[in-house]
Amino acid sequence: MSKPHIVVLGGTGFVGSHLVPALARSGWRVTVASRNAERLRDLAVVPDVRVCSVDAYDRTALANLLKGADAAINLVGILNERGFKGAGFRRAHVDLTGILIGACKDAGVPRLLQMSSLNAGRGDSYYLTTRGEAEQRVRASDLAWTIFQPSVIFGPGDGLFFRFAQLLALAPVLPLARAEAKFAPVYVGDVVAAFLRALEDPASIGQTYEIYGPEVLTLREIVAYTARHRGLKRGIVGLPKVLGRLQAAVFDFVPGKPFSTDNWKSLQIDSVGGIDGLFRLGVDKTRIDSVMPTLLGASAHQARLDRCRALR
Repeated sequence: MSKPHIVVLGGTGFVGSHLVPALARSGWRVTVASRNAERLRDLAVVPDVRVCSVDAYDRTALANLLKGADAAINLVGILNERGFKGAGFRRAHVDLTGILIGACKDAGVPRLLQMSSLNAGRGDSYYLTTRGEAEQRVRASDLAWTIFQPSVIFGPGDGLFFRFAQLLALAPVLPLARAEAKFAPVYVGDVVAAFLRALEDPASIGQTYEIYGPEVLTLREIVAYTARHRGLKRGIVGLPKVLGRLQAAVFDFVPGKPFSTDNWKSLQIDSVGGIDGLFRLGVDKTRIDSVMPTLLGASAHQARLDRCRALR
């Protein structure tokens, strides 16, 4: 009996790098759609994982890749765009989702699991509004869909604790916009478990799951936690609203946009959740203290070793 087949878009990102091997271990044949398959040799050597080059915005090409698959997962998302008017967010979130839905129908793929975000469709950031529009397209489709709305996600090499670790290494004081914004960080392993449970349980079809962790922390507390476990003594200065918005406007023009006006708008809504999706799926929550102290400490130790080597 052949293994079920699943196609993953965005499988090379943070969540995808954890989810794809987990899918393979759970008995799925996994195809990862990528524009640059030749750069993903590490992922391609995982048993039952195939990486294919495809333009995901080409509906015909994507449908050809999806033929014979039992399900598709869309993990594609961006936190910032190159421009300022939302076109990048719309392309990555709304347009791509619409193309994927059409390609699934063309290829006869019945099941779609969509990654979204807590607060999707709320506020006036392009990130959240386009996430909400993408969800609307999924719900309006004829597919057997499931939507996941995670808070910020933590784990090895994440864009949360490790991102702040990099910033804290640069200066003795970190000015922080919206320092009192609240989050319920969720462990990447729990997010992976939620996807696997949903694939196993037909009752998850037509459901939207808010995915968040057991602890609520402010942005200031997240930064202070990171500094403490990196062994750094740093000042954290919460900026008033006017200065926070000004900081975001300045960073709009910094290469790579480490922070932006759109990020600032997203921060106006606390990312803490309401109805517990992990509980509904039977996934036990992982506490931050059971994961991050070891990861941040090991990373700090490695950084010290690297500095010592550089002095030789």
